[in-house]
Order: sequence, then C-alpha cells, then structure tokens
Amino acid sequence: MKEAEFWSKRDDGSVKCYLCPHNCIIRVGARGVCGVRENRGGVLYSLVWGRSIAASIDPIEKKPLFHVLPGSKAFSIAAVGCNLKCSFCQNSDISQYPAETGKISGQEMPPETIVKEAADHGCECISYTYTEPTVFMEYVLDISRLAREKGILNTIVSNGFTSVDVIKKEFPGLMDAANIDLKAFTDRFYRRLCKARLSPVLDAIKAHHEAGVWIEITTLLIPGENDSDTEVRDIARFIKSISPDIPWHISRYYPRYRYDKAPSTPPASLEKARDAGLAEGLRYVYTGNVPGTASENTYCPSCGNIVLRRMGFSVLENRLKGNACSNCGNAIAGRFKK
Repeated sequence: MKEAEFWSKRDDGSVKCYLCPHNCIIRVGARGVCGVRENRGGVLYSLVWGRSIAASIDPIEKKPLFHVLPGSKAFSIAAVGCNLKCSFCQNSDISQYPAETGKISGQEMPPETIVKEAADHGCECISYTYTEPTVFMEYVLDISRLAREKGILNTIVSNGFTSVDVIKKEFPGLMDAANIDLKAFTDRFYRRLCKARLSPVLDAIKAHHEAGVWIEITTLLIPGENDSDTEVRDIARFIKSISPDIPWHISRYYPRYRYDKAPSTPPASLEKARDAGLAEGLRYVYTGNVPGTASENTYCPSCGNIVLRRMGFSVLENRLKGNACSNCGNAIAGRFKK
C-alpha cells in the first residue's frame, strides 16, 4: 500500500480521484470503481502498489506489439483490478477480483525486484499488462523510472480509459509503446458492455500518440456487437486520422465471463475487417487469436514483400534491414532498434 497520486481533497473528507475519466468521488472508508484505490482518513491510497498478481516472461508479440523489437522478451507484470466492467472480459478472474470480492491479492514485488528480474532474464522491455495498468499507475511509473535507468523499455497494454492529463504529464520520455483497446466505435457499446464511455478512449489514444508513445490498436471483434461494415470502417478511419502507420490488430472473440450472446468470431469476418482496414488506408492490419494465417505477417506497404513472418507469437523470419524492407528499402514504421 502506498499513498496514491492523481487526487485531491474535498472539504467533507472525501477525495476526488482523477487518474481515469470516472473521476470518482470517494468518501472516507470507500474505494473507487476500480476497487483498488481507497480513502483512508481523507487520504487516497493505492492498495496494489508493489503487489503483483501475475509476473511472467512473454514474447512481445503476445501483447500484441508487432512493431516493437520483434522476437524480444517482455517481462510482464500485473496487479489486480480494472476501471472497466467488460461483460466479455478475457481476464476477469484477476481484473474483477477486487470489485467482486472486496479483497486485494498479490505477491509482494517491489519495483527494484521487477527490474532486476527483467534484466537477469534478458528481457528488453517490461510490459504492464493482463489487467488494467491505469489502476496501478503509481506502481507502473515507479517501475518505469528504474527500468529507464537500466536501458529497459516500458510498454503498456491498456483499455485506454486513462486521464489525458496523466498521459501528457507522465508518459513523454518514459513510456515507449502501448497497445490500446478500441473495443468499438459507439458510445452505446461502451456504456452497455463496459460501463464506460467511448470519447475518453479516443482522447487517450490521441494523447499517447502526441506524447511520443508508439501505439498499436486492438479490437476484439464480437459478432453482432461491433462487427458491422460501418463500424469497422469508422474504427479504421479514426486510426488513420491519427496515423496510417498505426498497426491495427483485429482479434477473434471467444465467449468469456458474463457475455454469451455471440458465438466465436468467424475467421472470415476477421479477414473482411482486415481488408476494410487496408482499403481505408491503414498500412499494417493484423488478425489475432487465429494462429497460422498470412494476416499475422508484416508486409512492406511499398513492395508487398513479407518483412516479418510470424506463427502465433513467434517470429519465424525477420527480413528487416535496420528498420527498412530489405527488398526495396522502404522504412517500416515501428521501434525496431533499442
């Protein structure tokens, strides 16, 4: 437990947390929507600082980050909690644990230990992932500063429901890359299935880009919910409006948690959405959760040659020359050199 950042006191003893767009007003003895930030005597505390619920070494492609140090290892870390309530959550056992049980779980793991573990295992980056890093932001930032001193990159996997002010203040020069969920392109979807709003996520995506963070976007395509031709095109157009070089990962949905109104996404729907993204002018569009397809590869947008051949989370062949296509010399967008 550690005193939190990103909050202010109120005259009645309650506090206002402005870490995320919920802007929770938290009375004494209560917690915010995330379930991991508590008002104790008029002071807001992070209950998950230094407490890891999951720590493992992953290929960076698992985040998914396809344009950041391909084939490298990411030391992945998470604490319990989330500021969204997605009915189709893929990691609900840890993301929703505090909200559903009122308990905080996790192993004591201070920032120094995480950075040492990452270095000892030859990991070139640390990834804040699995749950929602926004709700353990103080922990993220303390680890990130130590990692930066050791030359280790910082990457975050987020739902994007983060205060723009926090991103602008803390991320420049510290956070190297982010994969951000853009779950849909209607406010109705976000309010009904995630208990959140769309516009703050769009603002956060723009803020990451403006802060110099390399971003990739993931959309879990759910049949009948966010897979219409119109919505797919709208997402692609939004991404392109920021940069056509932003990779878009379109992932297959499998029934999870409290949502069972749709079957698994047909692979053909993923390919159709990918084609739409490319037609709208995005240069790098991938399908996910369906290993073994050509849509996992990175193609040079200039000559069409494969520059990175993948199978699942493995890079089978790297044809990059520095950060360029070895065939035609065209620059491939990304962070390919440490």
